[in-house]
Amino acid sequence: MKSTSRPHRFLLLGTLSLLLSACDGAAWNSPYPAADQGKNILYTAFTGRPKHLDPAQSYTEDEAAFTAQVYQPPLQYHYLKRPYTLIPFAATEVPKARHFDASGRPLPQDADPAAVAYSVYDIHIRPGIRYQPHPAFAADASGKPRYFDLSPAELKNIDTLADFEQRGSRELTAADYVYQIKRLAHPHLHSPIFGLMSQYIAGLKDYAATLEKADKAKTGPWLDLRGYPLEGAQAVDRYTYRVKVKGKYPQFQYWLAMPFFSPIPWEADRFYSQPGLAEKNISLDWYPVGTGPYMLTENDPNRRMVLERNPNFGGETYPTEGEPGDRAAGLLADAGKPLPFIDKVVFTLEKETIPYWNKFLQGYYDASGIGSDNFDQAVQISGGEARLTEDMERQGIQLRTSVATSDMYMGFNLLDPTVGGYTDKARKLRQAISIAVDFEEFVSIFANGRGIAAQGPIPPGIFGYREGANPYVYDWVDGKPRRKPIEAAKKLLAEAGYPDGRDAATGKPLLIYLDTTSTGLGSKSRVDWLQKQFQKIDVQLVVRATDWNRFQDKIRKGNAQLFFFGWNADYPDPENFLFLLYGPQSRAKGGGENSANYDSPEFNHLFERMKNMDNGPERQALIDRMVDILRQDAPWIFGYHPKDFVLAHAWTYNRKPNQMANNALKYQRLDPVVREKMRARWNRPVLWPLLLTLVLLGLAVVPAWQGYKRHEKATAK
Repeated sequence: MKSTSRPHRFLLLGTLSLLLSACDGAAWNSPYPAADQGKNILYTAFTGRPKHLDPAQSYTEDEAAFTAQVYQPPLQYHYLKRPYTLIPFAATEVPKARHFDASGRPLPQDADPAAVAYSVYDIHIRPGIRYQPHPAFAADASGKPRYFDLSPAELKNIDTLADFEQRGSRELTAADYVYQIKRLAHPHLHSPIFGLMSQYIAGLKDYAATLEKADKAKTGPWLDLRGYPLEGAQAVDRYTYRVKVKGKYPQFQYWLAMPFFSPIPWEADRFYSQPGLAEKNISLDWYPVGTGPYMLTENDPNRRMVLERNPNFGGETYPTEGEPGDRAAGLLADAGKPLPFIDKVVFTLEKETIPYWNKFLQGYYDASGIGSDNFDQAVQISGGEARLTEDMERQGIQLRTSVATSDMYMGFNLLDPTVGGYTDKARKLRQAISIAVDFEEFVSIFANGRGIAAQGPIPPGIFGYREGANPYVYDWVDGKPRRKPIEAAKKLLAEAGYPDGRDAATGKPLLIYLDTTSTGLGSKSRVDWLQKQFQKIDVQLVVRATDWNRFQDKIRKGNAQLFFFGWNADYPDPENFLFLLYGPQSRAKGGGENSANYDSPEFNHLFERMKNMDNGPERQALIDRMVDILRQDAPWIFGYHPKDFVLAHAWTYNRKPNQMANNALKYQRLDPVVREKMRARWNRPVLWPLLLTLVLLGLAVVPAWQGYKRHEKATAK
């Protein structure tokens, strides 16, 4: 029996190898190591390098994706409940402020804010919370810190935090929270909230000057803040610290849920201050130190970032209650189980949306947002409701939506002689324009239906929000708001002194000027649409597009007439939206955030009463009246509240969009076994072209080989 020729053997072996690898159940095109197959790892993406992971400086959403998983502020938001509700995180309870007058005498909870000289928050921390393993806590046999005085020789072989062989930990104490509050005033950190907090935390402004002086006088690289007391933040005992706030400021509790008020151990500050580490990107900005459910173990901003389970985290369980419908949606199936569920989270850098989207469809990312280019492929809007396309449903993909705690609105400048003022005619002009500009249509055309028309300045999910319609713009029909007919807008316009869009006194056409930047709302398609909205009431819209700096200058000086703005909540309190129309916040008069320069004495008075009240029926009644005033005065065209759309695969669980809680990773769960099966199914290799190529190659090679053998034999003879 003759043996198979060498070319035939190579072809046979290659073909068998391909077929065997195709039968092992693994996808050939997986971007992840084979060793990670089937592991409890969540895969997601990031689009840009986080600039700051130090909680004194970090303030952006892309940074919060990491800091919120690592740090443990005293409070957090309930994952499932709406309106957004604060609950304890490291604290044993949500602290209640105690109020005092200028003489130090206690005042009742409902005291007049004008009588409150300062408020005191006593925050109790749960015992037993421990920091993640970290070199800053490593100690030698005698208990002395192992890595506090590194020599140049020791630093020579250190390139990343992982190069430190020893790790340690210790219990979280109240003093660690005090240390972080002091860091807000550190002369080298430039915390973005220092200016605001120095208005409230007692002594913080002067404390910055104290640290500035101490920093210049220090002899070493580290400024030990423990040696400089701060009136507004003091440790009472091992598990209790006290914050003293000027006046009555109930919104302070929301700040206690932000990374700014997370604990920082002095050991970490001391460790990272050593010369030579920052040059190697070994700093708190690069490697945070926390007590949260995860720790950052890999920071390669040009490729990937990795969070892994903090082995020292414990004591927290999945929520046992939520909103109506949460149980039916499966969001309470894990009630009472210990957190977190996922062992590791891998963030891969994706600069382009198309590769990100394709990898999601292949199952290599567990969830994805929806870009404009992919929207029609994923979602269909029918009757104002969003649903997945058949292709998405066949893949078992889930759609989760939530209304953002944001306002997108068009503002009138109340200082303008045409659209401004507080007369009935001025109000009717603004109301007529508000009816004419159809934001339901705007959302449908320019936002892929991702938004709901606003009926006032407060979005859903925020205390004070009411279901209902703005009666000056909408009629309530069959349980839903319906925009008033254009005839109603024309009638109001005539009553305002502009019948058929012309000044009744001069006969001149009414011109309205929209000031905008050259991009965004200034783009041609949006301009064309807006002009058509005004044409419906025979009013001419003139768009004055300019660059950003010039636009901001016009807004600052009150020279704009109509403009388009947006606002995202810093915290879920109605004060954070209603202050945008508070008179003393006028942009032109006081440099505040009230770009409409609206100044209603009644609204201002109610705002001053409402802003420092606790949530309850009395506060709700004030908010209702304030919203009624705004609806009638119409300083804004209440545009829309954006809607976030997120897609997730069927193997992911407990995903509920939460606009305020950035620490949602610990609640999520996945089934890696199902994921591997679906990945293999969706990424099956198409072998027949390869096999056909091999066959054709064989047919071409064999005659050549036979000719070569004949030539060899002839030569030998």
